[in-house]
Amino acid sequence: MGMRNSRWCAATAVALLLTGCGGGTEDDSGNGKAVPLTKEQVRKALPDGEAMAGWKQSARPMAVEMNELYRGLDCPIKDNAGCENARFHGASTFQHDADAANVTFLIIAYDSEPAARKAYDVLWDGYYGGRAGQRAKTFALGPIGDERDARFGTSGFQGEPGAVAQIRVGTTLLWTLAASPRKGGIDEDGVRDLAKLLAERSRQAQNGDQPSAALGD
Repeated sequence: MGMRNSRWCAATAVALLLTGCGGGTEDDSGNGKAVPLTKEQVRKALPDGEAMAGWKQSARPMAVEMNELYRGLDCPIKDNAGCENARFHGASTFQHDADAANVTFLIIAYDSEPAARKAYDVLWDGYYGGRAGQRAKTFALGPIGDERDARFGTSGFQGEPGAVAQIRVGTTLLWTLAASPRKGGIDEDGVRDLAKLLAERSRQAQNGDQPSAALGD
């Protein structure tokens, strides 16, 4: 995948190392399965307080059936493109007290792997690729998931650092949206760790296991 340019929208809320681009389509995650997740599996795949040592939970993991409201929030492009065959929305949010950095984890669970694969480029090109700012640069996540992209830039009017990572794991699309009110609050390595955590938990859920991955594993 080449570098993609997309419009800026302010954030609220890891195949071989690829040079100059976060993309890739090979899966180095082992013999994981690609099966649709239930609503409860989506909720459990989201990082919780136990998985996020050193972070304070701002919004507890929640999962709901995809409806008109969440299609508008998750796929805010023409005709909610990218949310076709989406079954569930899931999200959780954390804050790091030491530097006030925050991270939101987002999951869209689809009814099949082809549906998730089809939505991947639509949502990255059309919306999420711009969530780190107009001057954001791509960076490599490494061997995480089946497809992956990431950008690091600024997330606010004062040049605060912000980052977005989008990953497909089987039937799910995953986002890690991180920001900090001051420089040094987040960095690429930290975003990689957070994105890897979410991807591993989604893979565990699709394998039929209890998601147990935690930061530092």
